[in-house]
Amino acid sequence: MMRRVLLTGATGFIGAELVRQNATFCRHELVAAVRRPCDLVDCMRVHVVGDLGDSVDWTDALADVAVVVHAAGRAHAALDVINASLDEYRYVNVNATLALAKHAAKAGAKRFIFISSIGVNGNISNRPFTAADQPNPAEPYAQSKWEAEQGLWQIQQETGMEVVVIRPPLVYGPGAPGNFGSLVCWVGKGVPLPLGAIHNKRSLVGIDNLIDLIIHCIDHPAAANQVFLAGDGEDLSTTDLLRGVAKAMGKPAKLIPVPAGVLQVGATLLGKKAMAQRLLGSLQVDISKTCEMLDWKPPYTVEEGLRRCFEPSN
Repeated sequence: MMRRVLLTGATGFIGAELVRQNATFCRHELVAAVRRPCDLVDCMRVHVVGDLGDSVDWTDALADVAVVVHAAGRAHAALDVINASLDEYRYVNVNATLALAKHAAKAGAKRFIFISSIGVNGNISNRPFTAADQPNPAEPYAQSKWEAEQGLWQIQQETGMEVVVIRPPLVYGPGAPGNFGSLVCWVGKGVPLPLGAIHNKRSLVGIDNLIDLIIHCIDHPAAANQVFLAGDGEDLSTTDLLRGVAKAMGKPAKLIPVPAGVLQVGATLLGKKAMAQRLLGSLQVDISKTCEMLDWKPPYTVEEGLRRCFEPSN
């Protein structure tokens, strides 16, 4: 069933891929909300809303919209960048999100899909996270996403508008920013990395798998008022991920087998404890609820997803 869908963050990493795939398969009538004038797809309606905040007038953008996919937000920092303050994250990730949701409910939207973060569950796991786990956000970005989720559930109770929360772990794909982009850069430059003996387990989600899940959530009846964890259904160590990236790029993986304990101590001494945690710690997600409730499975394996990152068509 084709629906009119308002997409925020339409020029971002996730939003732009949703625009591209929707244009290819014509699944829904997308309306794009963007910060500044830009060219997306000729047949799309585009609304320039400026910087997100609680004072944006969403009236025109929300006209006849059945579903909102809210992919815009202030992103988390890359490996080598210090996190912004919680207040800075809150301004966009909480205030703007809840303002949009209130406008959407008032305008008659039936469903609000919020792209959150697995960081709401925590940034390290000793077993796979589930959607039912007690939230434990450890960083300002994740805390802001959790606060937005709580506000959305309150709006849902007050208005009846359906809410769907999707919490992805690290998202990879062609031109991915942040941590994955940094890893690709290191491998591409042939930098020897002391990450050849890491035996952690980390869940990832390829951009194609995430987009497929989002599209499922637009009109699947079982998605209403649920939290779903996203993932490829496979877990990799940091060492295996780097080898997979190198293989997909057609380059050698220059990995030096340094024990994880030695790296952890060194990173702590250098004030890089958070970066080390992302590279050395485990973070697994259990997507069984997502697959069972939505009758869904990730269409691409990790190997296929990594290969697609470097295909000429991408």
